[in-house]
Amino acid sequence: MTDTADLVILNGSLLTFDDTMPRAQALAVRDGVIVAVGTTSEIRALAGHGTRVIDAAGGTVMPGIIDSHVHLFGGSVELGYLDLGGLQGDDAVIPAVRARSAEEPDAPLLFGVQADYAMFGEGHRTTRHDLDRVMPDRPFAMFAADHHTIWANTRALEAAGLLQGGATEPGSEIVMGEDGLAEGELREPGAYARVLAMTPHGGRDLAGLVTGKDPVPAASVAERGRDLDALRRGLAHCASYGITGLHNMDGNFYTMELLAELEANGELPCRTEVPFHFKAVDGLDRFAEAEEMRSRWASDRLWCNRVKMFMDGVIESRTALMLRPYPGSDLSGDAVFTPEAFNSACVEADARGFQIATHAIGDLAVRRTLEGYAAAREANGARDARHRVEHIETLDPADLPRFRELGVVASYQPGHAPFGHIFPLEALGPHLHEDQKPLAYAWQTLREAGNPVCFSTDWPVIKLDPMATLRAAIAPVAMPAPWGDQRQSLMDALRSMTADNAWLEFSEARKGRLHPGMVADIAVLREDLEAMEPDTVEQTGAAVTICGGEVTFAA
Repeated sequence: MTDTADLVILNGSLLTFDDTMPRAQALAVRDGVIVAVGTTSEIRALAGHGTRVIDAAGGTVMPGIIDSHVHLFGGSVELGYLDLGGLQGDDAVIPAVRARSAEEPDAPLLFGVQADYAMFGEGHRTTRHDLDRVMPDRPFAMFAADHHTIWANTRALEAAGLLQGGATEPGSEIVMGEDGLAEGELREPGAYARVLAMTPHGGRDLAGLVTGKDPVPAASVAERGRDLDALRRGLAHCASYGITGLHNMDGNFYTMELLAELEANGELPCRTEVPFHFKAVDGLDRFAEAEEMRSRWASDRLWCNRVKMFMDGVIESRTALMLRPYPGSDLSGDAVFTPEAFNSACVEADARGFQIATHAIGDLAVRRTLEGYAAAREANGARDARHRVEHIETLDPADLPRFRELGVVASYQPGHAPFGHIFPLEALGPHLHEDQKPLAYAWQTLREAGNPVCFSTDWPVIKLDPMATLRAAIAPVAMPAPWGDQRQSLMDALRSMTADNAWLEFSEARKGRLHPGMVADIAVLREDLEAMEPDTVEQTGAAVTICGGEVTFAA
């Protein structure tokens, strides 16, 4: 090869995920495509006067990370909100909230994110009275870290018209007190949408999740500009972690229009897939909108080929749908869809050729999701659909073999697990029966059973740091029996963040490997991951990120 490369990476520890050459030292890029992989001396010969030379200095060089489960718009916006993560008790919460209140005296709603369910004490359910104590004289609300609950003080409930309660959609709840007034806990989007409407971005950032439809009223020119700025910050944040691809988990036409505007301006540093969000209250005729979304956006960097649905809530609020009641309770969670409605939606989406991704956390939710995918296969015939189940935090042993039988992908976020170094070890234990724990967050069990397993962050539910996800997967906290040991090998975990996620989006012929002819989506890390102790990998990160041959981040 005699043509000069546009860019070369030298002196690296390459993990190519290419079976023909698993390891290498260097690579060359021209016109956005990898053109050569080999030794540093071989690749150096391809560098000319105008070639950009990146010295990896021994760090890991691997395919760009594809985060296969994020909420991009919401995460981007939340970079500017009050972060309550890790704060416990009045002595920590009150000063933080009141300091932000002084900075934002005119905001209609003071809004915090990353709040813990046990913020005001283990075993204590947060109510509006706790938030009234924190901020008594203006509307204040806060998002749980998992984004399935918002707590609001009395002023915020009044402003949102929820103090007296109100109608919600299936799977959502305005928790009411014995005094006939709302307690302040709003479970799931159908209950908290009115509070989001009072945030600085008017809830537009999560409209694709809450309603699946476009913001009403439509964003003004100023609001649209504010939203675009937030997305620019969020996408730059993604690129700074070595991320070159995103699978968004909520979407609507407005989100697509914003991202398309950024793409047209050369400001989309991460390839982004946005789904069509289908809700239980929707009729099947809405899938015509999904077809329109798919046809309007089908570029190399921005596309729609997936339908997203929710089957249940989360374990912490006991809205995850279980086969039997939670310990010490008569509650077994909330079904977002009836089985019949979900099966019909799966059949329709599958018949139109869409991939399906379904949030399913409880063991009954996982079962019903698998049954919906089985109904689609029976109605439409088997195909390479790569339908996904998101989270799978509990799994009944009888359903384990059905993943392989149906060709269903297990989509996990290792940081969610109690052994993932992020959430408290004791957060979930009281909500699970002892016999549920061996298959809780059972990614290694599913992998050993021959199933494709993909990893992601679920930003902003947890921080956007692939190395934190990697640490959770390869160096989990040791848990007592009967919790299972789900420890991953380094290469399995990295593959689940790169090559397997490229396969998950049907892009395995173009992405996910460092091989001539593949698009130049590349992450260069500061350290050599293989030389690090597993428990220390979170200490490294991206030195350079490259998407389509263009450097999108350099430390």
